[in-house]
Amino acid sequence: MKTRKLLTSLAAVSTALLLATGCGSGSSGDEGADGDTTIAIVSKGYQHQFWQTVKKGAEEKAKELGVTITFVGPDTETDVEQQVTQLQTALDKQPDALALAALDSKAATPLLQQAQSSDIPVVAFDSGVDGDIPVTTVATDNKAAAAEAAKHVADAIDHEGEVAVVTHSETSATGVERRDGFVEYMKENEPDIEIVAQQNADGDQAESADATKAILQSNKDIDAIYGTNEGAAIGVVQGVKELGNDDIEVVGFDSGKAQLDAIRNGAMLGAVTQSPLDIGAKTVQAAVDSIDGKKLEEQIPTDFYWYDKDNIDDKKIAELLYK
Repeated sequence: MKTRKLLTSLAAVSTALLLATGCGSGSSGDEGADGDTTIAIVSKGYQHQFWQTVKKGAEEKAKELGVTITFVGPDTETDVEQQVTQLQTALDKQPDALALAALDSKAATPLLQQAQSSDIPVVAFDSGVDGDIPVTTVATDNKAAAAEAAKHVADAIDHEGEVAVVTHSETSATGVERRDGFVEYMKENEPDIEIVAQQNADGDQAESADATKAILQSNKDIDAIYGTNEGAAIGVVQGVKELGNDDIEVVGFDSGKAQLDAIRNGAMLGAVTQSPLDIGAKTVQAAVDSIDGKKLEEQIPTDFYWYDKDNIDDKKIAELLYK
């Protein structure tokens, strides 16, 4: 009798311990089955070095905080349908938090509403998300960064002449803000500089090169062209080179290897770099803070810097470049 009672008591204790262990903060999806806190990150793309560096920053912060992340993005930064599908797949796994760099806020809104109704906090990063669903937005001040690019263009052409812009998106916040910040700075501060052309090429290098050639063929007196992301900027460099317009100043945004090479060899004047490691890390930190119920600022800014051949090898700049 005593032996049976002892075995019964041990079984009860074991059951209680198992139940207690299973009551962690993990999600009900596959990623959280082991009790980990899981953050699903859906980026705007995957092909550019920028996004790979954002991913690295997110992974490093996740390891530091002891959480699990997933990181996906569409094949191109124009494939809204693929991103929406990836977003749905991420939500189906019931993560503890969701981070999104939206290609198209309106297309993503129904799924973000689904996340909200499931008490899954949403962190917007890189691109803003329309509405009040995100608990915060982690991003570079793109208008201020674009204005910084405009200042250097103005200096390079002695504050007079004709300028063009090749953009990477007309729907994402980054595309709109990097265009508007540049254009508004010129209109407000440089009365002798005229923006004679603006053309969108969706961040595709080949399309950006074609857009650049079309602009140059229609505007013979252009002094400088600004490309609003990695693909746009390198496309501008290519288009200028193909037409032999070596005297045109090219300014970009981001800092993939091709841009670094272009700056070193003189094909590009310079560019504005974000800190993708910082974006990735702050996104994960914000997601964890939101899971813990902490109140977050509406905007969490990340750094940006101008770089050119004079400072490209400075330690402070070199560690930000998307290598």
